[in-house]
Amino acid sequence: MSKQHPIIAITGSSGAGTSTVRVAMEHIFRRDGINAAIVEGDSFHRYDRDEMQQQVELALQEVRNFSHFGPEGNLFDRLESLFMEYSERGTGLRRYYLHDQEEAVRYGQEPGSFTPWTLLPLGSDLLFYEGLHGGVVTDKVNVARYVDLLIGVVPIVNLEWIQKIHRDTAERGYSAEAVTDTILRRMYDYTHYIVPQFSCTDINFQRVPTVDTSNPFAARDIPNLDESFVVIRFKEPRKTQPDFTYLLHMIHDSFMSRRNTIVVPGGKMGFAMELILQPLIEQLIRREY
Repeated sequence: MSKQHPIIAITGSSGAGTSTVRVAMEHIFRRDGINAAIVEGDSFHRYDRDEMQQQVELALQEVRNFSHFGPEGNLFDRLESLFMEYSERGTGLRRYYLHDQEEAVRYGQEPGSFTPWTLLPLGSDLLFYEGLHGGVVTDKVNVARYVDLLIGVVPIVNLEWIQKIHRDTAERGYSAEAVTDTILRRMYDYTHYIVPQFSCTDINFQRVPTVDTSNPFAARDIPNLDESFVVIRFKEPRKTQPDFTYLLHMIHDSFMSRRNTIVVPGGKMGFAMELILQPLIEQLIRREY
């Protein structure tokens, strides 16, 4: 952690909805004129798209565990090095993973490839990471120790799977069967490298649908925000100092379920994020948090 060069990380599984938090953060950065160095978790995968497919097929043949969730598929050491260097000197190396043709054409590369590693621009106010492993801890690396504000986005698992299945079939052209196979193949790494992070997070946002999601593999649509509640848990209220009275007043139909947990209507999720996170980010920028 560093008062001079703070790091904010949003961590969540594939299909968890971290993009919702990213949009809320972008609103805060824009309103407050914060110059954030943006880092995408996908850029720390070990293999490009073609190489990853080859590695997955090899692992299946050898009957061993391998996925984007675990250490074999990622550069955890480089992510830890970036966080350490940024916290000490406000710089570090990053690259981009080019997801589609639109992104790739800007760099004159193929979709599914990485750009070269380059130094972060100097003079940023903070580093903002969004991805799978913002709080990962293994026997070899401890990324979480460098993060000043760690935020988890973790819908209940059936909803997470529904979101992933619909996203990957509609936007990425995969079959529902292929996405289901991916979910099952990743399960060991999910339980060992994704889930433990949510015990380290300062704040968790967990979306809970109020409709039947008992068979996520047969769901025809994604429950919308108005069909959900969001459970927001503060790990250590003495650290983040949430003003629950203010939040209950500002967010209609919200309520407390535990002394460190507030529940808000799903449609108010983005609003709640901005109310909660903006003062914390401003404190980080003022070096008070």
